[in-house]
Amino acid sequence: MQEKLINYTKEAFQTAFGSDAERIFLAPGRINIIGEHVDYSDGFVLPAAIDKHICFAVKKTDDSTISFFAKDFNDSFSFDVNEKQFPVSQTWVNYLLGVFNVIQESGKEVGGLQIAFSSTIPMGSGLSSSAALECGFAYILNEIFDLHLNKKEIAVIGQQSEHTFVGVKCGIMDQFSSVFGKEHKVIMLDCNSLEHQYFEANIDGYSLVLFDSCVKHTHLTSGYNDRRRDVDNGKKVLWEKFPEVQKFRDFSFEMLDEARTEMGEISYKRCFYLLKEIKRVEKAAKALSEGDVEYLGQLLNETHSGLSTEFEVSCDELDFMVEKTLKEEGVLGARIMGGGFGGCSINLIKDENADDVISTITDKYKQAFDIGMKVYRVKISDGINEYLRNEIVI
Repeated sequence: MQEKLINYTKEAFQTAFGSDAERIFLAPGRINIIGEHVDYSDGFVLPAAIDKHICFAVKKTDDSTISFFAKDFNDSFSFDVNEKQFPVSQTWVNYLLGVFNVIQESGKEVGGLQIAFSSTIPMGSGLSSSAALECGFAYILNEIFDLHLNKKEIAVIGQQSEHTFVGVKCGIMDQFSSVFGKEHKVIMLDCNSLEHQYFEANIDGYSLVLFDSCVKHTHLTSGYNDRRRDVDNGKKVLWEKFPEVQKFRDFSFEMLDEARTEMGEISYKRCFYLLKEIKRVEKAAKALSEGDVEYLGQLLNETHSGLSTEFEVSCDELDFMVEKTLKEEGVLGARIMGGGFGGCSINLIKDENADDVISTITDKYKQAFDIGMKVYRVKISDGINEYLRNEIVI
């Protein structure tokens, strides 16, 4: 798969620029094993980079122009590195211009490049193709022009690009995962401090399979903002009652119960889910490192139940998908993945049963909603790297 993408991107470079690329870079997408909506509540997330990539074929030039060819869009864009850049109408371009803008404003200098890129990360499925694009470009600039940026700075540049030029106030998880990913390991990340540690992903005999519902309900943004408001209301009441507590994750369930009447039932449910989810992340990291796949599956199921009934960000399609999947032989866990109201489910399935489960759920989903479900089998992979023939330099 990787070789095919690399050759495809090299050919795209040759077609666009009439010469051969000098260097190849790979930037991965990501999954989040567990830990949804806790990134803005002092919690931990448990992401991992995956073996779906954006491949960049790159050549340094002697002029001051950076030229892109986006093979998948059959679209091109160029700009002069000596000029101030502003957002443009081509959405994909803004992820890249935003990265350049952050670096330009920091006073670092870059020169001319030709870049062709293509991707095996499915767009719009919640696997963070945007973070791979942003951080891949930042990584390339850092390597070629010796900008002396560390990995954390590259991740933050990607996030800032999205905030400024794209207009999405995203957290840091996606960018961090794309940069810091390690093969066979998950990252337990504190999204506030960016402190992190790696845990082995011991799931031998089982696979992580994503079922893409191919729906994204229009109330995603408003629903997300409503949940943030509900949570903020709950936090306000908790801190008024218990000002000595430093972080939201340190509130106890007893404290939450004491504040229940004052904050109201909706905010209580939201905070109850979050406090439980934060604890589930720590339990899941331990289960993964110890190879306790059955307990990991149980935690995934608990998260889906919480997202559906307590945080209320699921939808009929995902609830149906998860419910039917959990009835199949060899399935240990299934849950909605991401912000909610559509997108993918992540499923922990025994290798020998995976094909049968995929076939059955595809058919049932098609019958119920007349939608063709997409399936992505993923493996946990390294973060952004430069590809050198038969070896990868990280």
